[in-house]
Amino acid sequence: MANHKSSEKRIRQTETKRLHNRYYAKTMRNAVRDLRATKDKAAAEAMLPKVSAMLDKLAKINVIHSNKASNLKSKLALYINKLK
Repeated sequence: MANHKSSEKRIRQTETKRLHNRYYAKTMRNAVRDLRATKDKAAAEAMLPKVSAMLDKLAKINVIHSNKASNLKSKLALYINKLK
């Protein structure tokens, strides 16, 4: 249990940020999953810029690590290039 007003406030802030980050991380995972499930190359190419932008924004605000964003973008680009 918190003994200071500042630590009580920090607990409230942490919970708010945790829920915020959880929402955006889940949204990102769903977008990546949908892109990987796409078998149509034209549709996948149309989705890639939006997903890449989302990954970059989440890396910028430290929801995910910047290297993770780069790795995901690279793997998605390879996946799209292999589609016919």
